[in-house]
Amino acid sequence: MGREDDETTFEDDALDDEDVADDEREALLTIAHGAVVTSGGVSAQRALVSATEFVVARGLGPVAYGVYALAWRIAQLLVRLVTFGSVPTLQRYLPAYDGDPARRSRVAGLAFATTLGVGLLVVAGAWTLAPWIDAATVDDPAFPTAMGLFGTLVPLLGLVMVCAAVFRAVGSARGEVLFNKLLRPAVRLVGASAAVALGYSVVGVAGAILACTVVLVAVGVPATVRATGVRPSLRGVGSEARRFYDHAAPVAMSSLGKVFQNRVDVLLVGALLTAVATGIYNVVLVLVSIAWIPLLSFNQLLPPVASDLYADDRMETLGAVYSSVTRLIVTAVVPILAVQFVFGRELLALFGPTYARGYVPLAVYLGGVFVGSAVGATGWLLMMTDHQYARMALDWLLAASNVALTYLFVRELGLAGAALGTSLAIAVQNSIQVLLLRRFEGLWPFDAAFGKPVAAGAIAGAVMLGVRAMVGGRPAVVLGTIVGLAAYVLSLHLLGVDPRDRLVVRELAGRYRDDVAEAVPF
Repeated sequence: MGREDDETTFEDDALDDEDVADDEREALLTIAHGAVVTSGGVSAQRALVSATEFVVARGLGPVAYGVYALAWRIAQLLVRLVTFGSVPTLQRYLPAYDGDPARRSRVAGLAFATTLGVGLLVVAGAWTLAPWIDAATVDDPAFPTAMGLFGTLVPLLGLVMVCAAVFRAVGSARGEVLFNKLLRPAVRLVGASAAVALGYSVVGVAGAILACTVVLVAVGVPATVRATGVRPSLRGVGSEARRFYDHAAPVAMSSLGKVFQNRVDVLLVGALLTAVATGIYNVVLVLVSIAWIPLLSFNQLLPPVASDLYADDRMETLGAVYSSVTRLIVTAVVPILAVQFVFGRELLALFGPTYARGYVPLAVYLGGVFVGSAVGATGWLLMMTDHQYARMALDWLLAASNVALTYLFVRELGLAGAALGTSLAIAVQNSIQVLLLRRFEGLWPFDAAFGKPVAAGAIAGAVMLGVRAMVGGRPAVVLGTIVGLAAYVLSLHLLGVDPRDRLVVRELAGRYRDDVAEAVPF
């Protein structure tokens, strides 16, 4: 009788799999494969970033590291702006222009030229405003030069991002991962480690990172052209520029709004608190960046896939793919959040005892990560369905209110207030964006299956708390993580896995098994 029940269950699951339309199956497998490739790259990226922060934090000490952290975070904010919307625009139009090399070349040429032009303005602004920023924040003699050097770094990083975006737009997750997720943080680690080893302080670290990035750009741009076949050109761009900037300009304004909405915390911590507090908050952001890995991974190839489905008016398929991918994101992010919530103090203390003070901001921030991940690729889908102006308006509406609220939160609550302001901004924006997607395009990701990974995560968290209480210290982190993840997988299995999720896992596992068998014949 048991065997008959097992066979019936298998047949039902197989029937569910067959009910998945071919175009939905193809889209899901494309996005999931991109997520697998990207997750490895993003995990390596986060490891390289964490290693860099560890080296610099240990090598410079809390005060000097705070100066470095503020200059570096400001540079990162500028990197978000320097491409002026070119990266999403490449995702929107390079797939649409498949088969038209001339139009692809013009789009790529506009992206590189725009990034370089805006980057030169950033360099001039960074050197000019650095003394004023220093006087308003950390008031350290090393800051202006470090800020100027990191400002000079911004256009170079923008060019690397455009190279990675070209790979991504043509469907090459490996190329994007190589440039943006591996080489970009690797050269930073090499430069920082060399400077610290030679005894340099903040300015030396900034200069070494800049020098290594110059080499990456000199090699990376020609390599991108050779590998993708997309040769940037400005010949005849007049016919393409209007359409390009009609998409890029509102996206750029959205990015500027998001700086004030999601990254004003960095500026306010530097302005209202101490250099040490700035360093602590920077380490918090390093851990938070790890929690964003699932969302970033699944969003790797979702934009070009969504653009293709939208262009062909296959909205039912796009809705099904959006729901399935979002559920996979939630399934992947919940155990990461559980580990960081339970063992956050121990993880922060790895950078030094001072940084354990960042646990409360970390815990608050994780709430925003959960909401942002639980709604999936709302921002990308708004842009890929030509609602970039709606997103721009929302970004600026929430940015204005967030600046005021975060200022009050930081003044009253310190570091925890900075995390609270940003976490609320993330939660509010993503909640509104998912409602806009439903209103404009009828896209809605949620169903009853979303509660299963959340319940499994609660069970895993309880198990990890028990291990932490019994063992304690750093050994509890390793043991608790292993036991907790095992509890999560077991709980998820008992609660039931969606047939589409099983389809993705089975198909990709079979593909990778075949790839391994071909590469390593027995």
